[in-house]
Amino acid sequence: MSETTRSSRHLSGMRGARYGEVLLISPSEDGGLKAAVYNTFGLNDCPLDKWNALDARALAEQFQVPMVFLNGPRFWTIDEVTTYAWGDVEKFDGLEARWAAEVRIPPDIDVSGASARKYYVETTVARDTEYVLAAGRPVYALVGPGERMYVLQAYSHTVDGSQTIDSLATLGDRLRLPEGWRFRVGTPDEDLHVRTADNKATVVQDELENTYMLHVR
Repeated sequence: MSETTRSSRHLSGMRGARYGEVLLISPSEDGGLKAAVYNTFGLNDCPLDKWNALDARALAEQFQVPMVFLNGPRFWTIDEVTTYAWGDVEKFDGLEARWAAEVRIPPDIDVSGASARKYYVETTVARDTEYVLAAGRPVYALVGPGERMYVLQAYSHTVDGSQTIDSLATLGDRLRLPEGWRFRVGTPDEDLHVRTADNKATVVQDELENTYMLHVR
């Protein structure tokens, strides 16, 4: 596994950019599961030929972990990011990706396949980042119980390869939202900053595996 480096990196021009994530899943110290997340963004645009050729079982054997999950292709819906901690670059059958985070996987989440149990469930991601969504551009969000707002950070082609940046405007019509949840679209007058708290992000996914981050205000 990679050792993180403490300094900042800033990336912009992200909205609509394609990337992929390789998750190396292993047992955690508390008896659950954790995943080391490697992200292709900033290294390549996740070429589909290389991505589609990845074999999760072969990678698990190569990296000596019980399971590998291939998360993507995905597309950013944020505009900029500042990352304060990141790790080394690994090659996954020639596809470069950099360590970006560690995810603690709740025991009731099924990582082996699609399951309603993993949707609209909070997951903690160990990372230190600040996202910026630019003024005058759409912001898509889920609002859950207690008016907790989760801002869409990326949409996915894992479940539905027809999703586009333009189709997000009507995404709320497609979701089977739990009671007490709603989908919201807005256009901020000022840049929206979504920052991790105590080096942790709280995220949820919808049933299309789009990912949202809790906005701590």
